[in-house]
Amino acid sequence: MKTIIKSGLMLTALVSAPSFAGYTFDLTDNDKITFGGYIKLDARYTDGNIGARDYWIGGGTKLDNSHSNFSFSPRETRFNAKYQHGDVTGFIEMDFDGGGGNEVISNSAHPRLRHAFIKYENVLVGQTWSTFMNTSSIVEAVDFGGPLVATAFIRQGQIRYTNGGLQLSIENPESYGGYRGTATTKDDSVPDFIAKYTFKGDWGNVAVSALARQLKSSTNETESALGYGVSGRIKAFGKDDFRFQLHGGNVGRYVGATANLDMVGEEAEESTSVLVAYRHFWSEDMRSNVFYGNTENDLSDRDRSHWGVNLFKNVTKQLSFGVEVGNFEMAEANADSDYVQFSAKYVL
Repeated sequence: MKTIIKSGLMLTALVSAPSFAGYTFDLTDNDKITFGGYIKLDARYTDGNIGARDYWIGGGTKLDNSHSNFSFSPRETRFNAKYQHGDVTGFIEMDFDGGGGNEVISNSAHPRLRHAFIKYENVLVGQTWSTFMNTSSIVEAVDFGGPLVATAFIRQGQIRYTNGGLQLSIENPESYGGYRGTATTKDDSVPDFIAKYTFKGDWGNVAVSALARQLKSSTNETESALGYGVSGRIKAFGKDDFRFQLHGGNVGRYVGATANLDMVGEEAEESTSVLVAYRHFWSEDMRSNVFYGNTENDLSDRDRSHWGVNLFKNVTKQLSFGVEVGNFEMAEANADSDYVQFSAKYVL
């Protein structure tokens, strides 16, 4: 940690995990504000009969014929600010994946809200990662998020209580694939209930989570839904680690980034999602990840998977380069695409 005095404020340069690095200004003995984020450019080539995207999610558009595409995208670039006043913390983060712009002239991109929450002692209110998730088990990948097709991955409004390893929350309800209604007739009237317990030690962590919801069918009938998850990151040899996620039951939109529906007609979808990944450090500044994720659904018969292998090189603590090769497949549609992606990332 390095500190310098600038404009009458103490500026602390924090060098930590890339997603949390930043610059902290100590405003008073009880107040400080931290600015963080990163700048990232992705260069991506895809080839196959699934429509090209900046990164793979849980679904895609099947094409009549195989196509190849090359693109640059800086949209993952993000900026965040954290304000701390005693026991109260406020946090907001935005990226540039909100759409807009064109490739003819400007390549503009709209800012998009990612996180906006307030935390006081053991209570958090606002929008952030769902309590159902174990963020430490998300794969390190060049393709944003890695195998999202099998990852618990969702941000939404919530009220969360934390006591040691136990977390309880009520979160925003939504019946994906069921009754839609309009802005004034939506009828998701009961919040989602989530409980999670995380076991931690020198060996890593394992989280066990449960999800209970009331869903609405396509005819606006009520359907109960229960889901579960087991996930973690386990330390291996040296600095290596093994990451995994297993989710099942009626997890719906909480897992798979559109790979799973909440409702199929009048019934709650049943799904099984499995993710495994291993990260190996070749040296202090070079590492690789190999990962695989798969989701299968009972009612909609979806079978989707994503695998990849990558290599990251840190030139400095803030600047890194990465390259990744992999494949995304929608087996039920007989569709798949290969990809090669390069990234340059500078952490603030």
